[in-house]
Amino acid sequence: MPLSKRAIAEFIGTFWLVFGGCGSAVLAAAFPGLGIGFLGVAFAFGLTVLTMAYAIGHISGCHLNPAVSVGLMVGKRFPAADLWAYVVAQVAGAIAAAGVLYVIASGKAGFDLAGGFASNGYAEHSPGGYSLLACLVTEVVLTFMFLMIILGATDRRAPQGFAPIAIGLGLTLCHLIGIPVTNLSVNPARSTGPALFVGGWAVQQLWLFWLAPIVGAAIAGMVYSAVAAEPQPEQRAAAAAR
Repeated sequence: MPLSKRAIAEFIGTFWLVFGGCGSAVLAAAFPGLGIGFLGVAFAFGLTVLTMAYAIGHISGCHLNPAVSVGLMVGKRFPAADLWAYVVAQVAGAIAAAGVLYVIASGKAGFDLAGGFASNGYAEHSPGGYSLLACLVTEVVLTFMFLMIILGATDRRAPQGFAPIAIGLGLTLCHLIGIPVTNLSVNPARSTGPALFVGGWAVQQLWLFWLAPIVGAAIAGMVYSAVAAEPQPEQRAAAAAR
């Protein structure tokens, strides 16, 4: 599949992730009497990935996340030469989604970006008031586990056809754990879109939500490659001899 078509698919998929996930947080989470709360937002993010994995997975691999692209590259599942195009498309899709969400959300009287607009934050901007260190560890660990799920579910030795379900539920679980801590990122593109509209503190704290997910994803790429590597012919022969 040409890189241009794969990049377009990544733009559309990341748009859906940010619009669906952040949109559920901004528009539906606290709706009076009927709000979906943390649980609903967590499932919204998971469902965006699950649905897009089936829709565009056969086109681009459905990364929707610069950290995922980096983790797959480190795990030798994705060519380094294509990384820039995927990251640009993912960030552009996230910004476009945040723009559309802003147009919709600002159509209601009383809307104020000071509410956070689903941005990620630490310390005083953490939903639960968690420290910088706590937020850093949360993002690294949850991104690591998310990539381990992706790498394992998409391994050719894994049951075929079920990877989107495992990955979608994995992202849901990550959000159930991490929303109170950082509003959960595990995705630099998802963090960038809303932060650019909020400005100020959201942009100043954006570095963490690029650094931590990429570090967690890169570690996962290395760990999975080491743990899941198939034995070489001579190793298989030695094992059979024993």
